[in-house]
Amino acid sequence: MTSASAADPKRWWALAVIAVAQLMVILDGTIVNIALPSAQRALGMPDADRQWVITAYTLAFGGLLLLGGRIADLVGRKRAFVIGLAGFAVASALGGAAAGPGTLFAARALQGAFAAVLAPSALSLLTTTFTDPRERAKAFGVYGALAGGGSGAGLLVGGLLTEYLDWRWCLYVNVPVALAALIGAQVFLRDRSGRPGGHLDVPGVLLGSGGLVALVYGFSEAGPRGWTSPWVAAPLMAGVLLLAAFVWWQHRAAGPLLPLRIFRDRSRAGAFATMGLATIGMFGVFLFLTYYFQAVLGYPPVRTGLAFMPVSVGIVIGATQIAARLLPRTAPHTLMASGMVLAAAGMVLLSRLTVHAQYVPHVLPGLLLVGLGMGLTFMPVYATATVGVPTQDTGAASAALTTVQQIGASLGTVLLNTIATGATGRHSRAHGPADSGTALAEAMVHGFSVAYWCSAGVLLLAALVAALTVRRGKPSQAGSKPSA
Repeated sequence: MTSASAADPKRWWALAVIAVAQLMVILDGTIVNIALPSAQRALGMPDADRQWVITAYTLAFGGLLLLGGRIADLVGRKRAFVIGLAGFAVASALGGAAAGPGTLFAARALQGAFAAVLAPSALSLLTTTFTDPRERAKAFGVYGALAGGGSGAGLLVGGLLTEYLDWRWCLYVNVPVALAALIGAQVFLRDRSGRPGGHLDVPGVLLGSGGLVALVYGFSEAGPRGWTSPWVAAPLMAGVLLLAAFVWWQHRAAGPLLPLRIFRDRSRAGAFATMGLATIGMFGVFLFLTYYFQAVLGYPPVRTGLAFMPVSVGIVIGATQIAARLLPRTAPHTLMASGMVLAAAGMVLLSRLTVHAQYVPHVLPGLLLVGLGMGLTFMPVYATATVGVPTQDTGAASAALTTVQQIGASLGTVLLNTIATGATGRHSRAHGPADSGTALAEAMVHGFSVAYWCSAGVLLLAALVAALTVRRGKPSQAGSKPSA
């Protein structure tokens, strides 16, 4: 055991605090989804505006992550963690008490902004708290399980709170959780106070955050408006140009927002690429199965949430019981590639669903394979992407990894939804007018099937990337010459 880990006897309590905060952030990405119809009715929200309950959160979260990571490096990870928790609690209370759509949209944007400070500080605290390889594997197993399974748990919690209490509790529930984590942070977290003399890269903030906001907005609007809409093409083009300028500036800035030396190591860059491809392929499960359970099989909200739990259970088992035990003596690329192949196999099973499928024999095996595969993948990805990064850059590296997740989720949702919608339309035209509920359901399920095959292809590509780029040894210190 290393002295760094042994010197902090409260490190496992620190892990509990970090895990609670991370779960809260991940849950909020999906917990409001099932509550959205109730919130829309209660606040008199027009159909055209309802997407902003989701988009306001993802825009702020994805767009400000790089800034949040650098803030953690400059002011100190514990201080940034506390600021993020406190702000998230206030924003959640504001959203729960919203009297109109505008207040709810603003509260969701504030939640996303403070989550962008909280998430990278949580991951970087984990990175610096656990340095012993075996302890690190266990800690990242827990973190990977929460990161992968939290979205599914959010659907269940959202369904329970909406059905048995009120949609507002999907926001209010964050307040006591955040307060408990705040108390725990003061007692158990240890960290340096910040980087003396550091300064914020303002041009980098404007270029990087502006580019990410433009990309996330463009992806979110592509579904309802179509790829050819100027409201989609213009933000996407602006996002690409701004991010290209951002990369150019980071090469020249004295104190860059995102030090590009982080990506010079092949294993670390491969872990980032694997994470991006995995999230692109994974989000088809939550998007399409939500519609499949409710619109095709007729499940109510709570049953829909429960139906997703095998994914979360599989991720927990894959990350904490398999990957965490194997990583200290197994090459990380072996776990990543194996996990992606398992998840792809689960997608293939889901592609065979019909309108008359039953949950246990037809849906459950695919969900378990997807969950196990994601758990096997996420845990070594988090560990590989953050190990070997200099202490002053851990916040930036953590933020970059979370940004890749957010962009992958946004891109995957839009691309797969576009593929599924197109396949549904072609099926309807080929089989005549869909004037019955069964015909509509069959066309919908056919579209989902095509999208699942595409997801499987993306996940297999992720397996190939992991196998070819991630080496057996740990990544080198950022900025130093990678080892052979």
